[in-house]
Amino acid sequence: MTRADTARTAAVLALTAGTALLAKRAMGRRIERSPLWPMPALDRPVSGTMGLRRTGPDRSERTVRVTGRHAVADRVVQLRLGAPDGAALPDWEPGAHLDLVLPSGLVRQYSLCGDPAEADTWTVAVRLTDDSRGGSRAVHEQLHEGAELRVRGPRNRFPLAEAPAYLFLAGGIGITPLLPMIRAVAAANAPWRLVLGGRTRASMPFLDELAALDGGQGRVTLVPQDEAGHPDLAGALAGMPPEAAVHCCGPAPLLDAVTALCEGERAPGGGLHLERFTAQPPDAAGPNHPFEVELRRSGRTLAVPADSTALAAVRAACPDTAYSCEQGFCGTCRTRVLQGPVEHRDELLSDAERDAHMLLCVSRARGAGQRLVLDL
Repeated sequence: MTRADTARTAAVLALTAGTALLAKRAMGRRIERSPLWPMPALDRPVSGTMGLRRTGPDRSERTVRVTGRHAVADRVVQLRLGAPDGAALPDWEPGAHLDLVLPSGLVRQYSLCGDPAEADTWTVAVRLTDDSRGGSRAVHEQLHEGAELRVRGPRNRFPLAEAPAYLFLAGGIGITPLLPMIRAVAAANAPWRLVLGGRTRASMPFLDELAALDGGQGRVTLVPQDEAGHPDLAGALAGMPPEAAVHCCGPAPLLDAVTALCEGERAPGGGLHLERFTAQPPDAAGPNHPFEVELRRSGRTLAVPADSTALAAVRAACPDTAYSCEQGFCGTCRTRVLQGPVEHRDELLSDAERDAHMLLCVSRARGAGQRLVLDL
């Protein structure tokens, strides 16, 4: 190549670079003048993958390794999780849970049931359910010792209340969030009782540890259904001082029965504190009304029928919208709400988070014909 050719090539490159710079500046000015800019960025976990601006990685998400695994009851496996490098893990308090990002991409929540004093270990226990939607089966079949997975948290929506006495009511695997609470209460020498129901004695986890915590004081009542039927909830409540706090976790019939017993004058002075396995049925929050969602970034307005969800409507228009549990637990479909009244039906978001976000899978507009404007 001659010197003249070299000079012409350099000139072309300089012109191209200059043109690109001018185009970039022009686009920047156009964006600044746009009435839709700047828009609030979606917090993680985001609701879709439409090329929107992100706020960066979820700082609570990390990789952990299964450092131990063993059965603690029929169809119940306990996993011990640690950092791959053995480093300390974030602190947590009784009642906290983790979001496990399973190999399939499903996100499921499981209560931490270990000891908060173990700085390098998180422990969860998972029952394999007959109607598994993929979560418990993935844990049992794929998460063996040495496996690595991503987790989010810990987060606590079910903290141990301050009270002079405690009654713990659990159904089956519902003992998992209560076990660390019982350890803490026992260590503080506060009065406590536990009523634990289950289908069979063999299906009830952590019986040896519960017996050790009881120390022969008769504070633990086991009620295997095949031996003794259903727990005497009214008797358990009547046997506690009125200022006791009641913490309950288990299937919906148990929680509904306890709630009914604790209404009105029988409300415990320390409060009734519940954690559910699944979301409440849709009619528990009132009737469903049709409404609209406006996707502000794309300019679309979508109708949501009374018998459908905002998630279904959004995914029909934007098939790559992320979701997982469809029950208001995992937070994968969390979306920023720019305008409109939301009827929150999830079991995840805090009051502060509900000021600006909703879970598309369960939450709706408050009232018929309302419109929600979403940052999508």
